[in-house]
Amino acid sequence: MIPISRRDLLKFAGITAAGAVLNSNKTVEAAEPPKQQNFNFNGAQIPTLLRADVCVVGGGPAGTAAAVTAARNGASVVLIEQGTVLGGLQTQGLVYPAMPTRIFNSDTPYIADLNKRFAMHGINVSFTEEPKYANGGDAREYTPELLAFIYDELCADYKVNVLYNATLIGANTTGGKITAAIVHTVEGLSKIEANIFIDATGDAALSRFVGVPSVRGSEHTGRNQKMSFRFEMGGVEEMKVYKFFVKKLKDGWCESKPPEFEFAKTTHTEKFYYEGIQRGEVTKDDVAYIQAFTILGKPGTMSMNCPEVSPFLYSSTSALDRSKAIQQCRIMIRRLANFFKKNIPGFKKAYISREASMLGVRESWRIRGKYYMTGEDYFNAQKFPDAICRSAYPIDIHDESLNFEKPLANGEFYEIPYRALITNEFSNLLVVGRCISANFAAQASVRIQPTCMSMGEAAGIAAAYGLKNNIAVNNIDWANLPAEIRSYVSAG
Repeated sequence: MIPISRRDLLKFAGITAAGAVLNSNKTVEAAEPPKQQNFNFNGAQIPTLLRADVCVVGGGPAGTAAAVTAARNGASVVLIEQGTVLGGLQTQGLVYPAMPTRIFNSDTPYIADLNKRFAMHGINVSFTEEPKYANGGDAREYTPELLAFIYDELCADYKVNVLYNATLIGANTTGGKITAAIVHTVEGLSKIEANIFIDATGDAALSRFVGVPSVRGSEHTGRNQKMSFRFEMGGVEEMKVYKFFVKKLKDGWCESKPPEFEFAKTTHTEKFYYEGIQRGEVTKDDVAYIQAFTILGKPGTMSMNCPEVSPFLYSSTSALDRSKAIQQCRIMIRRLANFFKKNIPGFKKAYISREASMLGVRESWRIRGKYYMTGEDYFNAQKFPDAICRSAYPIDIHDESLNFEKPLANGEFYEIPYRALITNEFSNLLVVGRCISANFAAQASVRIQPTCMSMGEAAGIAAAYGLKNNIAVNNIDWANLPAEIRSYVSAG
């Protein structure tokens, strides 16, 4: 191993994809970003590992919901996950709590069941005792470790065949249909054959492999949203932290107190962080965005929704940038942890107890499906006959130059149409999660965990219904499905 000084490591982590990578005394120039590689595996002699009615690629909030719901409705299901735990950014990315939809009655049946399972384990997922909105309006406290267990439990209950440590590398297609997903596992290359495929990769990977049109970044700047790399700190004395922010700094931003408390960089606390910059304890980038939450079920532990890295330096659609961002964030995490320990009462004995195993990507590639959602759908509180869920979560863009967050009027909401989950090109493909058919602004609202779970649930229902009735999923009219089997009926 070549020794690298702290100073050199900072340089290494901070350069962009167009720059040079430090490697001893040599530099390695980054090549032009490669175009999507659609390898033709159709003629390759690749063994079949599994066959199923439905193959879901990606075990995040949307993918797990799709797999469980399809299986619950009678389909045989394979769920492909490249990690060792389901939940994606919920569990591997430590994204806690789940942001709220901010509207009444947005919980679809899958979410209601998930909440009941948490209650059975002694955790009320509601963020406050008196939520501002019923059924989905309040943030949901899905403790990562418990959530991982419950997802495995759900898959076992409904006989979903989970394939961990499997990486999607391509697909077989014929006649406008996907016939197999090509994965790499400990056994080498193999095929997962299915009748219907659900892309829940977050990056539209399956869709891009088979040639579905896609877009990425802002239409105005070309930049993606900021990425985060979250961590947790244990050994925190929560009441001391609460008193420091509320009593000493006079910050009343958080309306609750321990065991449910959060702090953030606000107008009342900016000076506190700025003084840390002046002392050389943290950098401006370190404290550009600060937010931390107590975690139900993990007393003395706080979840850090920081640090973030600049979209000017790191793109979520660049493999090299993602790697550099992780390295840079690890350095930032240690500076932040030391700053908290030194300056916030209650953190004196704290320590980094967990680091995310997945980079917090908010937005990368998005498909162009049968319907392309836009910011206007949000601002117009658009309703659709084929709506699969509702939300009033604002357009939340983590980029200072593109901040046009504007909440809807109280009680208003928009809906997501089923057509944003299907494509013209492939009759047996559904796409769920943050990579559905939406522009940059619309995606900044639809990307939150509850909405992604409801998308997955609808896709699972549609997949099972299409199989039973011999209807291609991209020809299903959600509005004509029997109301009793739909997870959501439009309010329009």
